[in-house]
Amino acid sequence: MKLAVYVLGREVGILEPVGRFKSVFTYHAKTSPEDFVSLTMPVRTESYGWHAPLHPIFQMNLPEGYLLKVLQDEFGPQIGADPTALLSVIGRHMIGRLQVAAPGAKLEEAPQAFEVAEVLQGDNSEEAFAELIRRHATSGVSGVIPKFLEGQDESVQIGAFNKTTLFTGRYIIKGSSQRLPFVALNEHLCMQVAAKIMPATKTDISDDGKALVVHRFDVDEHGRPRCGMEDFCVLLGLPPEDKYKTTWERIAKALRAHVPGGEQLSSFRHLARTLFLIYALRNSDCHAKNLALLYTSRADVRISPVYDMLTTVVYAGYQCNPPGISYLGKKTWQPGKNLQAFIKDQFGISLREQNQMVEEVSDAVSDTIPLVLRAIEEHPEFRDIGKHMLLAWEEGVSGLRDKHLYSLGPWKSSQMLVGISNPPKLTKPKKIVIGRSEGLGERQIS
Repeated sequence: MKLAVYVLGREVGILEPVGRFKSVFTYHAKTSPEDFVSLTMPVRTESYGWHAPLHPIFQMNLPEGYLLKVLQDEFGPQIGADPTALLSVIGRHMIGRLQVAAPGAKLEEAPQAFEVAEVLQGDNSEEAFAELIRRHATSGVSGVIPKFLEGQDESVQIGAFNKTTLFTGRYIIKGSSQRLPFVALNEHLCMQVAAKIMPATKTDISDDGKALVVHRFDVDEHGRPRCGMEDFCVLLGLPPEDKYKTTWERIAKALRAHVPGGEQLSSFRHLARTLFLIYALRNSDCHAKNLALLYTSRADVRISPVYDMLTTVVYAGYQCNPPGISYLGKKTWQPGKNLQAFIKDQFGISLREQNQMVEEVSDAVSDTIPLVLRAIEEHPEFRDIGKHMLLAWEEGVSGLRDKHLYSLGPWKSSQMLVGISNPPKLTKPKKIVIGRSEGLGERQIS
């Protein structure tokens, strides 16, 4: 099955599977150098082979989970598990500057702006959100990408459908679930912290706190793509399922390879603030798909606004998870002086500037605490999660300010949390012993 690849509506090349486990992409002879399909695949006469059914750039926005089931129900056995067949079905609706379709096919117009009122003010139960997805998943919408948090050794299935994301022309709609209650409100509050210190995606929260509307930064007011976007799975040649199998060192190297010299320092400052936010907010789910570059040309590449920032340790089963990406060979919430040494060596940020960034993060968290307290009052079911968030933020900010790290002294906003009762302890996941059947009885000790 040969598929034509389009950049901003212009056909630039042919994608063709070779057997079951390889694919080849070839640019047309007269393709403009500006019509590259990926920063990692500049226009050239030689074909690009890949040791998988699809190159990373074509995997980036492929649906999985819930939408995959919808598409399989809609199109039957034609799709199956074949990524190329799936791409042939949804390729003309892909998000961004790329589209894929049969050679010579007429492409779709940009999807219309989504009416968000029903999300912000409507019923956002799991059943209602699932119905919302069913109504929009196959009607010109680019995809429903289920999101989930992963531990070190397992993926966690959430509810009747995973914590789900609905992409539309101008917005991304995210729901909550029974396993991750109020995760939408959690992310919204964390994004308020981020927006105070760095470019960040704008978010709106529904009245009931269970659905999040994310304003897309890669499209204009009409939903048309205004820039390309590639996450670091694409830039590092990783399939989406390997999004945790990278390091901050590799991310820094990829940034140097693709961001022009004049933009590199500001991009590294952005990464440094992102790292500080990860520690302050206790976000163990930052991975290679949650970091990306934006571009209009190879000479105009920059890091994207921060997105997908949330406090993960407030949910049972995730409270002990370390940071998602390692540096200096470790994943730990207690890095000691290694963090500042790493940021200085890899990002080029002086210790003095790092101290200033930590103060900015501390102040941003302080300014957002009243919003968390207000959310606790408005949503009684959020009370325990909100308290866990405040405790996690206090631990995170205090850890950055500790004498073993940045030596900035006690966090003054700790006083704001005095008098708040402790939430119930989170249950620990059951330890799985490999090789032991669950049907066996417990060992008896005489």
